[in-house]
Amino acid sequence: MEIKITKEIAMKKNIGTIDRRLRALLTLVVFVLIYFKVLQGITAWVGSVFAFVLIITSLLQFCPLYIPFRITTIKK
Repeated sequence: MEIKITKEIAMKKNIGTIDRRLRALLTLVVFVLIYFKVLQGITAWVGSVFAFVLIITSLLQFCPLYIPFRITTIKK
């Protein structure tokens, strides 16, 4: 089975402004919870990874999980 990536789906922006802001806010909340030791141990590590993924997808304006569901939060 061969998967071909076309120009239509390869890193095409699919995250809008509101989605980006929510992701940044969630990242900030997670890091504040870690800073104040509400999240500790493995929960802090999982939260950090989650926050890192959110901020990277926000900066790239691309979420690969949106592709199979054909989701875009960009207003047309």
